[in-house]
Amino acid sequence: MTPQEAAQEATPLEAFVESLKADLDKTRAEAKEIGMLVEQSQGEVDKLVQRNSSITAQLHQMQAHFETVPREDIRNSYEAAQDTQQRLFTMRGQLEKLQSDQTHLRRLSDLMTRTLQLLEGRPTIEVDEDDAPTTTVIQKVIEAQEDERRKISRQIHDGPAQALSNFILQTEIALRLFDKDTDQAREELSNLKNAASATFAHVRDFIFDLRPMMLDDLGLVPTVRRYVEAFKDKTGLDMNLVVTGNEQRLESHVEVLAFRALQELLVNIRDHAQATQAKITLDIDPQQLRVMVEDNGKGFDLSCLETEAMETHGLCLLRTRLKQAGGEMELDSSAGKGTHIQFSLPISR
Repeated sequence: MTPQEAAQEATPLEAFVESLKADLDKTRAEAKEIGMLVEQSQGEVDKLVQRNSSITAQLHQMQAHFETVPREDIRNSYEAAQDTQQRLFTMRGQLEKLQSDQTHLRRLSDLMTRTLQLLEGRPTIEVDEDDAPTTTVIQKVIEAQEDERRKISRQIHDGPAQALSNFILQTEIALRLFDKDTDQAREELSNLKNAASATFAHVRDFIFDLRPMMLDDLGLVPTVRRYVEAFKDKTGLDMNLVVTGNEQRLESHVEVLAFRALQELLVNIRDHAQATQAKITLDIDPQQLRVMVEDNGKGFDLSCLETEAMETHGLCLLRTRLKQAGGEMELDSSAGKGTHIQFSLPISR
């Protein structure tokens, strides 16, 4: 009997099992390949960390022998330090993406394995249905918190912390130049002032992204207006904000959740949609807050969000958070036709 004849005689369940086995083998192969890329990227990150430490030590050594070190060597060392920091930041982002893909593939592989065990009659691990949802939600919350802490730690290390280290060195250089070349010292101080101003602007943006104080003071609508304007200036996107209904202060948890949700949707547009236009609509009525976000980007296949491997995707987690707060989220997107997302939250009284 040929394989084709055997396949024809196989029951639908047997055919599904064989197909699932093939998909499982493919998923495991992809996970193995991703694992190799993770190891390579981690090695590159480690090398860049060592190089950054070496250059930092070299800059401190130049500081100790400032009088004998040529100015060109100092400039080259600064440029090398900036280049290494930028490459380190990029590689860390790439490593995080690969690790996220690796986690998704592992979960998909585990799901396929458990499904095969069930279909083939092999014993599977029993899970208490009453405890499973709670455990899953708690696990997701903890993972989300740790991801945010890692992100904040990396941003502080690669941004303000590194900038402050450079400020100290530039100040030492300027102080030593005052005794030899006053004009050069003034130039160094001017460069230091410009760098400090730029870093201060980054820190303000960083604080605003973490927790905009005007959200507590003025409420959701003014904060969203400010955020959209700043986002438009940074990204160059053609953005339009429309506010309808009764503009008013809402419960604190509603304002925070709505702002965080809108913030995440706009970041997704910036990082993934490849859009040139975006429209945001806030509608406030006596019963609920509705927020609509549209873009003209490349769109995506919504079916990919329904798999277990994508349960930690930002949109899936956002939908879960909104649902837990009594809200809803609707998505409409397809390849090449942009994305329309709408969510609503009840207004407590």
